[in-house]
Amino acid sequence: MDGRKNNGGHKTAGRKAKDEEGKLIERLDAIIDSDEAIEVLKKKIKDGDMRAIQLYFNYRYGKPKESVTLSSDNLNINFKDLLRFD
Repeated sequence: MDGRKNNGGHKTAGRKAKDEEGKLIERLDAIIDSDEAIEVLKKKIKDGDMRAIQLYFNYRYGKPKESVTLSSDNLNINFKDLLRFD
């Protein structure tokens, strides 16, 4: 009715299907020794590699929530006035 089914999207867009992702993980596991990868990450962290440190913390504790700070020199909005229910 509203044309959403004709929006130009296709099955190859977006995230890969779970079965494709699983197959890729199986192929990578066959050629990469996870213990060796962890040792390389450990060495890089000890050497102070910030990307390795960030990767570790993102997986260990999760990515921090992103916040957005908006500022304007010429705009002044008083939200108290907007939220009055007289």
